[in-house]
Amino acid sequence: MNRPNLSRRILLKGVGTAMALPWLESMNVWGDEASTFPKRFAVQFMACGVNYEHWWAKGEGNEMELGPSLEPMMAHRAKMNLVSGLFNQSAVGVGIHPGQTGNILSGASLKKGAELRGGISIDQRLANVVGTQTAQPSLVLGCEQPTTGYHETNFSMAYSSHISWQDATSPVPMEVYPSLAFDSLFNNRGNRRNQSVLDRVSEHAEDLSRRISAADKTKLDEYMTSVREVEKRIERARDDQQTANDRATHHGKPIEMMPRPDNGLPEDIREHMRLMSDLVAIAFQTDKTRVASMLMCRDISGLLYPFLDVRSAHHGASHSDLNDEYLRITQYYVGQFAYLASRLDAMPEGDGTVLDNSCLMFINNMWSGNKHDSSKVPLILAGGLQGTMPTGRVLDFGDRPDEERKLCSLYLSILNKMGSDDTKFGDANEPLSLAPA
Repeated sequence: MNRPNLSRRILLKGVGTAMALPWLESMNVWGDEASTFPKRFAVQFMACGVNYEHWWAKGEGNEMELGPSLEPMMAHRAKMNLVSGLFNQSAVGVGIHPGQTGNILSGASLKKGAELRGGISIDQRLANVVGTQTAQPSLVLGCEQPTTGYHETNFSMAYSSHISWQDATSPVPMEVYPSLAFDSLFNNRGNRRNQSVLDRVSEHAEDLSRRISAADKTKLDEYMTSVREVEKRIERARDDQQTANDRATHHGKPIEMMPRPDNGLPEDIREHMRLMSDLVAIAFQTDKTRVASMLMCRDISGLLYPFLDVRSAHHGASHSDLNDEYLRITQYYVGQFAYLASRLDAMPEGDGTVLDNSCLMFINNMWSGNKHDSSKVPLILAGGLQGTMPTGRVLDFGDRPDEERKLCSLYLSILNKMGSDDTKFGDANEPLSLAPA
């Protein structure tokens, strides 16, 4: 068999779209260079603190013991780090909620009043570094509509509604509609929205299938199936959104001012968050982007959790953060993080998985929602970022001096590991050492 022109960057091409292939063993057989896989970064954000009484871990690797708040991560203990004691200096002592949220990924000092003033977030700094190598520099998703107005602290509520900022004055617009996020990834415009992405690349896929090993054919089929399953769910979401657009027009209201599900968002937030996580997963797998952020709930969130047998909305529930109800809420959000980790860990890539070549981060703007305590933040990392970030550890910086426990030092470290030569980020001038003690 003649050696085909294959490499890690081969694309399945079709009308108006292209999808990067997953890693195929045939590349090694034919002598192609497959040692360099893309590094990726994704962050999931939960607001208003966690049940911190049960937020702990002991030991290391597969023997790590996890507190009840972290139980959903049991299957990923060897590929996670629990990072404790880091804090965002600019979010301490400035007032509750917006001032503790709008700079969670930037470390910038925020300005009160009508003029927004903060700083670029780590995801957008990474988009500037690695985003030129993909069709979309970053994916910015949200599962709750932004809110407007001002908080009693005189901070704009824009700070409560956005974690991704492209510069000091401009938050990156979140995409809260799964169908629109999918369309932006796969260049679905006009009539293309009615045509399956897989149909558009089917001819190329069939040709490739004839030239690869049996094992790779199975892998290719699984890859195509996973994309198609998400696409089917997106089609249903698109129909719901169109119905909502018509309903909003009938009532003469902006669609974003209508309550769920009249605004076209999935009524069950479990489906919404799962679908958004799946979009991040296939965006990484198809190499549409290597950077993603997902605001699962905004600060002062009004999301409800009847499926958790919780009576209060998110923000109200956080004021009783040590009870069983808020424990279940905490576990639910950690479960979303575990789900994304599972999706990426199920994608083979070389001798490892996509998760092994990624850095996933779960972060919250407060330690305690009841006390509005941001003196340290809950934070989980998953994925080894191509071996540059040892995993399976509990890293506690709580007894270090403030200069040695800066959240932005962690961000600077991640930036450097992903190819940036930055020597400063936010309020940090030194990267955080994540090497084993």
